[in-house]
Amino acid sequence: MDDLISEFLTETNEALAELDTALVELERASDDAEILARIFRLVHTVKGTCGFLGLPRLETVAHAAESLLGLYRDGERQVTPEGVTAVLGAIDTIRLILTGLAEAGEEPRGDDSPLLARLETLVHGNGEAAPGASASVEAEQPEAFGADETGHEPAVAPFTPLARTLPEEAPGPQAAAPGASEAGLPVQAIRVSLPVLDELMTLASELVLVRNQLLQVARSQGSTPFSAPLQRLSRITTDMQEGVMKTRMQPVSAAWSKLPRLVRDLGQELNKKIDLVMTGGETELDRQVLELIRDPLTHMVRNSADHGLESSDQRLRAGKPETGRILLSARQEGGRIVIQIADDGRGLDLARVRERAVERGLATEAAVAAMEDADVARFVFRPGFSTAEKVTSVSGRGVGMDVVRSNIERIGGNVDLQTTAGRGTVLTIRIPLTLAIISGLVVESFGERFAVPQSAVVELVRVGSNTQVEWLDSAPVLRLRGQLLPLVQLGPLLGLAPYLEGGAPVEGFIAVLQADTARFGLLVNGIFDTEEIVVKPVAPILRDLQAFSGNTILGDGGVIMIIDPAGIARIAGIGSNRVAQAHGEAAAKEDGGAQLLLFRAGGSPTPKAVPLGLVARLEALPAASIEMAGGRPVVQYRDRLMPLIPLGAWAQPTGDAHQQLLVFQDGERMLGLMVDEILDVIETRVALRPSAEHAGFLGSAIVNGRATDVLDCAYWLRHGDPAWFGKTEQMIPRLLVVEDSGFFRQIVVPALSTAGYEVTACVDAAAALRLRDSGAMFDAILSDIEMPGMDGFGLVAEIRREGAWSALPVVALSSRASPKDVMRGRVAGFTDHVAKFDRDRVLAALTRALSNMSEAA
Repeated sequence: MDDLISEFLTETNEALAELDTALVELERASDDAEILARIFRLVHTVKGTCGFLGLPRLETVAHAAESLLGLYRDGERQVTPEGVTAVLGAIDTIRLILTGLAEAGEEPRGDDSPLLARLETLVHGNGEAAPGASASVEAEQPEAFGADETGHEPAVAPFTPLARTLPEEAPGPQAAAPGASEAGLPVQAIRVSLPVLDELMTLASELVLVRNQLLQVARSQGSTPFSAPLQRLSRITTDMQEGVMKTRMQPVSAAWSKLPRLVRDLGQELNKKIDLVMTGGETELDRQVLELIRDPLTHMVRNSADHGLESSDQRLRAGKPETGRILLSARQEGGRIVIQIADDGRGLDLARVRERAVERGLATEAAVAAMEDADVARFVFRPGFSTAEKVTSVSGRGVGMDVVRSNIERIGGNVDLQTTAGRGTVLTIRIPLTLAIISGLVVESFGERFAVPQSAVVELVRVGSNTQVEWLDSAPVLRLRGQLLPLVQLGPLLGLAPYLEGGAPVEGFIAVLQADTARFGLLVNGIFDTEEIVVKPVAPILRDLQAFSGNTILGDGGVIMIIDPAGIARIAGIGSNRVAQAHGEAAAKEDGGAQLLLFRAGGSPTPKAVPLGLVARLEALPAASIEMAGGRPVVQYRDRLMPLIPLGAWAQPTGDAHQQLLVFQDGERMLGLMVDEILDVIETRVALRPSAEHAGFLGSAIVNGRATDVLDCAYWLRHGDPAWFGKTEQMIPRLLVVEDSGFFRQIVVPALSTAGYEVTACVDAAAALRLRDSGAMFDAILSDIEMPGMDGFGLVAEIRREGAWSALPVVALSSRASPKDVMRGRVAGFTDHVAKFDRDRVLAALTRALSNMSEAA
């Protein structure tokens, strides 16, 4: 019986974990018959097993919950929040009884009468028992409840303990699988205690270390009789290590199972309507890592519900949906797992954060005032930091986010926070897939060896006669297949040697690494072999060094550090700085951030800038290669004649001089912009001051502390090749863009202009409608959906209702492009619906819309 009780406890706890999630789903979709049936089956199984094992208290509580669920399943009662709360209360009571049963081996005493009375009231409704309610529940398995031969049983009080029969008269759940024993089906799974798996993983790790040492010895000895057996031992060790790893892998959803219930209860406690959306739960990671992130995830979701989301009234006043959303997602990127918790709430009050930071002496007023918003937001990870005005049962004690960061960093991960006022907050956790064994590339820099996770290595490049490192001012770059790749000098970065100066010759190897969203080259002196390495955690004294994620022991006994590519990228200031906007605008850049190429041109000392992504290549061609055709400079370039455009007065260089070019390319078309000097590639926030007086430039901005002219690429491309966009100036369609994000406007307007549109941008729906009322006309409208005040759905409905724009094509631009969202957009009046940040699809949608408009005309 002890073994049966143990098995019962395990299975019932698994069922209860599933019930928590299923009941919250039921509350949202009360008419979902499949969810109802699944919940009923789970509770029914728990109750049936209780009767078999002689557990009357458990049986009574489960039977009471089952009776109510049976009425829901049969459609005799409507699912209500009160009913779900009562069933959840029964689940909590069952869980409490199970805890006592596990500790003492028998059911603990307790008074369940209030819970049973509450359930009985819900079953009876107006105080009278629902006809047939008991029979509808009990008829599922008549043999378990002493039914007669017809399958019916006498009237039984819903909440009195059922008469228990002998085991042979009431088979347990194992007998419910017809034919299982007769067919002799093999057991497909067994339960193994976690300490046993951990011990196996430890032994496998040690075996890998011994294997590495033996292989190191074998390589130094040349060919020996042991070479073949060692190779076979190596393969077996690898297979065994992978097999043990698989036993420890679990879906990340195992750490999420309690979150729907948590969010549901928090919503009731805080009087907020909250919708939790979880995606990527099937992503697998090591059980040890899973256990270590469970509490941090719980805390961050609580924070999103309490601090992040506004109340329903506040959301309605802000023009948002009444129900707040928390999006929880997971995905695998190389050898790391990325988990994001995003809400569409108010965002951090950065002014309040600055104030509290000064109050607590974490920084001076001057220092805080000069900080970027992203740096200010990170104060929330300081120990004891809180902006809450009062302590509640949910939050406000200042204990939490610092512990979250410490726990994540303890396992070699990192956590980042991005926030946008009025739009929400995104917390991004990056953690290793496993803490045990990884494949590592061993590199050498100035006499020291390091391991780089093989999952982050894209390719290896040898610096030599065919591959040269170039310099943009003082920054080394590699021209790799037409793209500029930023380089990091590993030795100097770690203080092992001084930095090479601009223009200095570079020798060695480049490991091209992908770190989260950043790709860069790591300059090293030597590259050794790839080894399976056992990851050891970083010592506490080194925990603040972002460059390392752990250490390991090599086959020759040497202890080396494991490089963290993401940490190296952060230290070196490399990265796309991409931020998932609140409410799932994944891969959107932080408002105001851009990667720019700086240069001088036209003999002017004023720096000029162009978005780096628009430049295909940088070239320095001999002046003698420039020819004149049709009175304009051209050059023979890649078997084509490429037109050249000077920015200002130009005289053909003489002698051995070289001409610097920015090469733009679209398919077969190419154009070279002639510049005087390439200065730098930087990533910075751009506060553009538009100017219509300076032809060929979008406006001016302060970049690197200097006034800088920002190039209008579309102007120069049309100037150099009037047919670049396939249409003449008179045929340029007029396009209205309605977008509240300042940075996105700065990205999309030049991109659309480059594609051949005359673009006007508005910050919100109200501004767009004012243009309509003033008589402005356009050929098409491109509108964001999620905007403050009137959203995109409201705007298109107003456009279709009346006015001169009622027949114009209106394309929805949104991060939400599910079939449901697209259908809602079509109903509202949108012509098409495309995802943000997909330039090609946006242009294709506009082309279709304008083409259909022309055909209709």
